[in-house]
Amino acid sequence: MSEVNEAGAGAPGRTEPSANGEAVSAGDTVVLHPRDEVAIALRELRAGETVTWPGAAGEVAGTAAVLQDVPRGHKILIRPVAAGQHVHKFGYSIGIAKADIPVGSWVHTHNLKTGLGAVLDYAYKPRTDAAQGADADANADADGLDPGVPAAKTAFPEGRASFQGYVRDDGEVGIRNEIWIVNTVGCINKTCETLARLASRQFEGRGIDGVFHFPHPYGCSQLGDDLTATQKLLTALVRHGNAAGVLVVGLGCENNQVDAFKQVIGDYDPERVKFMKAQEVEDELEEGLTLIGELVDYAERFVRTEVPLSKLRIGLKCGGSDGFSGITANPLVGRVADAITAAGGTALLTEVPEMFGAETILMDRAADEAVFDDIVKLVNDFKAYFIRHGQEIYENPSPGNKDGGITTLEEKSLGCTQKGGHATVTDVLPYGEPSRKPGLNLVQAPGNDLVSVTALAAAGAHVVLFTTGRGTPFGGPVPTVKIATNTALAERKKNWIDFNAGRLIEGMGMDALRDELLAQIVALASGERRTNNELNGFREIAIFKDGVIL
Repeated sequence: MSEVNEAGAGAPGRTEPSANGEAVSAGDTVVLHPRDEVAIALRELRAGETVTWPGAAGEVAGTAAVLQDVPRGHKILIRPVAAGQHVHKFGYSIGIAKADIPVGSWVHTHNLKTGLGAVLDYAYKPRTDAAQGADADANADADGLDPGVPAAKTAFPEGRASFQGYVRDDGEVGIRNEIWIVNTVGCINKTCETLARLASRQFEGRGIDGVFHFPHPYGCSQLGDDLTATQKLLTALVRHGNAAGVLVVGLGCENNQVDAFKQVIGDYDPERVKFMKAQEVEDELEEGLTLIGELVDYAERFVRTEVPLSKLRIGLKCGGSDGFSGITANPLVGRVADAITAAGGTALLTEVPEMFGAETILMDRAADEAVFDDIVKLVNDFKAYFIRHGQEIYENPSPGNKDGGITTLEEKSLGCTQKGGHATVTDVLPYGEPSRKPGLNLVQAPGNDLVSVTALAAAGAHVVLFTTGRGTPFGGPVPTVKIATNTALAERKKNWIDFNAGRLIEGMGMDALRDELLAQIVALASGERRTNNELNGFREIAIFKDGVIL
């Protein structure tokens, strides 16, 4: 999409005009693309008042009386649309008019419906260097959704090339030096929670960043692929670089037996990974503390050292989205993803159902035909999952999204996919699989916040960038940077929000804000900062469930 206030000049509430389609605002509204029939309300608009919207060169392009109250972040029509015609935002269709819509109308679920169909066929269209260059020239509006704009345009600020991280014995990299307790089954959640609490007190100040446990309800009575998915997810956490040492705790009678789980883990360092079967020891707390003590001794060997940014992996996630998500926080995160991938690092994008309607944008950026085929399979398999369970494929957005101004799934998806920036899609990862190729990776997982953030961590994300317009205190097993789409949220929920992207519609430029966020990410990765979820002790996981429980 077109980025707000690219140059960073202009008064608060007004973006700079552009002849090339950059978002321009008349103070009350913002227009994202010359093709759009809608403007976004930057404040609540009242029926009967008159609003203007800017043209391509910044002059007043039109004036209309507001026909109904339009909530902040919602859409107002600036050109008439007849019943059955497409309505555009970001320069793309976000749905079809249910009836004739006059200028000045509030555009939402009452007069706009999805234009998406069912499972689709896709054709691979390899992009030549010449075609990419032509697209970049033709789309000089910096449209963040256009696959032709090369990621190389976004360089890391100040020539920075490294951060201070931990290099593990197996070559993996971490940004925290923590001890993790991973339980094979939910029956011992409270035992592991108690063990983590006791160990945190006993080993405080011993050169580690804490002892953490991530409860879950699975591992018992699961069958087939469902059990395999749980084992793969937990295995990925065992291997995560942020964990200097891991204690795997089993009960003893569950389907996910410790000995079977070891087979899934494969080769491991016995100094780094310890195992305990609770039913086979006299005092599981005493035995557990002994084993954690050995892990702490091992973890103390690691010290922060200079690590190239090419080793950094970031997860990209949005939750509680609103009408500003696709205008501020998501394109900002896309710029950050471009900087990380341009430095040789990895950006991980998930929420497959929220790619529906914008999936071809990602397909057009596939590194090759094999990756294209993997993206098609990723999308169609998830649609088949919906159909298998008798659910409407496009039953989305959520009630909270709609309250925030998002009307259709294609509108939500067009905003959501912006988090991936412009980088080439280099790989598609099945659920629970670790990332192996730098660049933009797509990760199989649903849109659910807890499940998808856990999947990003399992894919190897050191930190997750989580954009939100409505707010959430949730944090995953890795530092979870909460990025507000609007200043009101950032100011109201200071104990939740880590970064305010709402400043993009208040006069701050995209480049300056991108550099500020990148600096904060490097500080987090280097241990100089903590996220609010870390400070508040909010760390959770959720495992994707799709199978029979005995």
